[in-house]
Amino acid sequence: MSDLSAPPSPAWRGGWLNRLIARPGFQSWASRFPLTRGQARRDGAVLFDVVQGFVQSQVLMALVELDLLPRLRGGPQSAENLARAADVPADRMQILLQAAAALGLMKRRRDGRFALARKGAALMGVPGLDAMIRHHRAFYDDLADPVALLRGPERTALSEFWPYVFGARGEIDPEVAATYSDLMAQSQRLVAEDTLRAVSLKGVDHLLDIGGGTGAFLEAAGQAYPGISMTLFDLPEVTPAATARFARTGMSGRVTLCPGSFRDDPLPRGADAISLIRVLYDHADETVADLLRAVFDALPEGGRLIISEPMGGGRRPDRAGDVYFAFYTMAMQTGRTRSADEITALCAAAGFTDIRSAAPARSYVTRTLTAVRPAIPRNA
Repeated sequence: MSDLSAPPSPAWRGGWLNRLIARPGFQSWASRFPLTRGQARRDGAVLFDVVQGFVQSQVLMALVELDLLPRLRGGPQSAENLARAADVPADRMQILLQAAAALGLMKRRRDGRFALARKGAALMGVPGLDAMIRHHRAFYDDLADPVALLRGPERTALSEFWPYVFGARGEIDPEVAATYSDLMAQSQRLVAEDTLRAVSLKGVDHLLDIGGGTGAFLEAAGQAYPGISMTLFDLPEVTPAATARFARTGMSGRVTLCPGSFRDDPLPRGADAISLIRVLYDHADETVADLLRAVFDALPEGGRLIISEPMGGGRRPDRAGDVYFAFYTMAMQTGRTRSADEITALCAAAGFTDIRSAAPARSYVTRTLTAVRPAIPRNA
């Protein structure tokens, strides 16, 4: 028998309030009523920002495609001058520049010219961001019909751009391999930066990086820890670019390159730490479970596993992991973003202990998780 004198539960109160807010006309009333109009207007502004988000992303694409932000490095320019340089009608360039100023990427001066704003300058200062924005053309194609994407199409534009995630070997066009590797290497710099801030490699003698592409993470690790020796394990198609990177940075004598696929080939032995940088979210659970078991077997007792990639928020949804990266991996048709708790469970199932994940500095860049291969009890 229910207690009619008990106060309504928070869930009931929330449901009642949401039903009220969802009524036609309530928002109009709330925007006028003194006690609710502030919140109603803030909610409306946030909702409209979500609604127009696709336009904002396309404005950004146009700015990058037309190289407008770099053109302002030398100082303010008029819409007419930028229009001539970009071969765009002046009236339409004015619209684009007004939009850029509204988004905080440019500033409109009193004389009508446009100058670079702090956010616009910061955008140019992020390694590989302009390349990623250009690359979004494929992602936009897949999101043109989001319901079709959710239902699982046979082919997507992103899955054709990232062939390695399906384990393709010996059939990758060299130009495709170069585009893939360059984009990965550019975007890897920020990931390496945040990973090495979150995880110390002190005490590590030999680091094995699996799926490390052209070696951007190992380059950063080697610069931060000059005494460490390193091994890079990835597909043969990216080995030439990795060889060139380490020769250019003077690290050739410290890095061993081992071409191979973790799907088919045994992992190199001898490392006391193994890193998986933006690897797991490219693959299905079964592949991840197999890889983690192989990593466990390749490590000595007390060896460390380092995982770094964008992650979902789990019980506390994350805007980057649960929106952008979740749909990106969906469009790739393999893998998915996982929460730190899900990755922890996969690591534990592989035998790892002392699994830790600190709060990320920038969740839209990466989040780290570390684990240890435990010692085998001698008297078991």
